[in-house]
Amino acid sequence: MAGEINVDIKVEEINSVKKKLLFDIPWSDVKKELDSQYRDVGKTARIKGFRQGKTPRNVLEMHYKGHVEEQAVSNLMGASYEKVLKENNILPVAEPVVDQGKIGKNKNFTFSATVEVKPVIEPKDYLGLELERDEVAVTDENVQARLEDLRNVHSTLENLDSDRGVIEGDFVHVDFAGKHEDKPVKELTQENYLIEIGSGRFLPGFEEQLTGMKTGGSKEIAVRIPDKYYLKEIEGKEISFSVTVKDIKKKVLPELNEDFIKNFEKYESLNDLKQDIRRSLEEEKGIDVNTDLNKRIVDVLLEKNEFDIPSAFVERQIFSMMMDTQRRMVMGGADPESAAEASLNLRDRFKEEAEKIVKFSLLFDSIAGKESIIVSEEEIEEKIREIAVRQGQDYESFRKSCEDNNIMEEMKTEMLREKTLDFIKEKAKITLTKKAVDENSEEK
Repeated sequence: MAGEINVDIKVEEINSVKKKLLFDIPWSDVKKELDSQYRDVGKTARIKGFRQGKTPRNVLEMHYKGHVEEQAVSNLMGASYEKVLKENNILPVAEPVVDQGKIGKNKNFTFSATVEVKPVIEPKDYLGLELERDEVAVTDENVQARLEDLRNVHSTLENLDSDRGVIEGDFVHVDFAGKHEDKPVKELTQENYLIEIGSGRFLPGFEEQLTGMKTGGSKEIAVRIPDKYYLKEIEGKEISFSVTVKDIKKKVLPELNEDFIKNFEKYESLNDLKQDIRRSLEEEKGIDVNTDLNKRIVDVLLEKNEFDIPSAFVERQIFSMMMDTQRRMVMGGADPESAAEASLNLRDRFKEEAEKIVKFSLLFDSIAGKESIIVSEEEIEEKIREIAVRQGQDYESFRKSCEDNNIMEEMKTEMLREKTLDFIKEKAKITLTKKAVDENSEEK
């Protein structure tokens, strides 16, 4: 770079998080930079008929004009951009979007750079929130429902010993092949697939049409794909399936007696099991109630605090959600390539939730800053020890794993937001409302 440059700068405020920087560099500085670049090129240029370092400027321009101007533009833009950011205390959150012109003889060089910055938030109305929190009672029906869940966990599948057809509750192995307009849909084609009739875990309308079929039986069924589906190209479309029932198994539940208790080493009686279930349900429902309260706090505060957010933050959050979806699909047995395509198709649907997550994060960080809420190193260490014990891992090994995988900062951020939520709840006016809720979270 040929020394300090002069630059005329204008800053346009597009909104509170986006600025457009307009640069105007005088020809005198442009010329200095071009001269500097030609001197550097001339030192090493090898052109037939001229000694190295003695090539005339006009000859260098014939051979290196494009390269020199490209390097000059890069230097001029880089130096002036950094200078303007520093002088105007602008801290971009992502790379700028640049609109540049070309170098013209005896003309100023102009370009623009649009940057996004972190919003300056002055949080308001977060103290003294008036909220309701459900105080959920665990009923005998809740305990009995959980016992039924345990019976299902310890159930066995037995081959059907009669000639009856499929009924709700049966487990059926099927071969199926899906087609749309006579074209095979490979993602909806599988052999020996196990379906629990009535579980609702497969495509809506599919399980019901298997009712009455017998082992070895085949038929054609039609199913309408949901409007929101991971395969975008068949959303809302009707798919025809060729289905064959391979075998039918019925589920046999164990009796709730003292023999059932032998499945659990920690209980001596059925009553001990019931008491432990009640304690677990109270803990679970307490977590659910607190989660619902936290969601209400977030919704109320976002409604009271409106502010712009950088699109770069939203894009990063969407990418994170896409990667998480892809990872979970692969862990669930999906083909990595199909999982990647499916997560990409969900991109637009993640946008609204991503914006909410970004706003929540920025708002709560600003509240923490205003109220001087921090997470100490001692608190982080205690959290690491707690997780290590819970997961049965050695503390030092687990801590090193957290450091190696950059989890420490994420953990600190999460703890800070939890402390901020606790602070808001401490300052809120919370009214308890008693409700009894069954295992399906429906009010009784």
